[in-house]
Amino acid sequence: MGSVEQCGINIDAVFCSERLERVFNGCFADSFNTRLCGGADEPLYQPAVAERDPHTLYYRQDYFASALHEVSHWCIAGVRRRRQIDFGYWYAPEGRSVEQQLAFEAVECKPQALEWYFSKACGYRFQVSTDNLALTDAALHDAALFQHAVLQQARHWQQQGLPARAAVYYRALCSAFGTDITPAQLRFTLAELQR
Repeated sequence: MGSVEQCGINIDAVFCSERLERVFNGCFADSFNTRLCGGADEPLYQPAVAERDPHTLYYRQDYFASALHEVSHWCIAGVRRRRQIDFGYWYAPEGRSVEQQLAFEAVECKPQALEWYFSKACGYRFQVSTDNLALTDAALHDAALFQHAVLQQARHWQQQGLPARAAVYYRALCSAFGTDITPAQLRFTLAELQR
């Protein structure tokens, strides 16, 4: 498959997940002994098995959005969660009930809001994800409520500041991708999430 050219820019090179790895590893490989690695069939956070081993944050294949999303989870996870495989979260596959979906969305609101920041730092289009195309009783679920919660969380961080590790990664992404925009200058709208 050939690369995509847009305005004379190779989009595949701009939004290459290996760039995200380099930025992440440059920020956190030494200070948190944590590495970001692509190529996984499924995303997974694997804490170090031995003291000298690195913690590894795996993202799906070479997907740019998957890397941003997994970093978002890591940036929010506290010390206790970072000692557990996949931060100790449960995961129910597609076909979740409405109740399971609401529980999923309660956990996903903050990481997705943070992923939105990281996407803006890269100049990459963010898409909110309910991660459940086979939702049972879909007529009983209102995805707009989740979009609104993600929006509210993003705006909350504009007022209160990003979590510490997220702020470090955000600034490094802005530098690496040439966006150099402060979180306070960003614009978050519901319309963006509904495209």
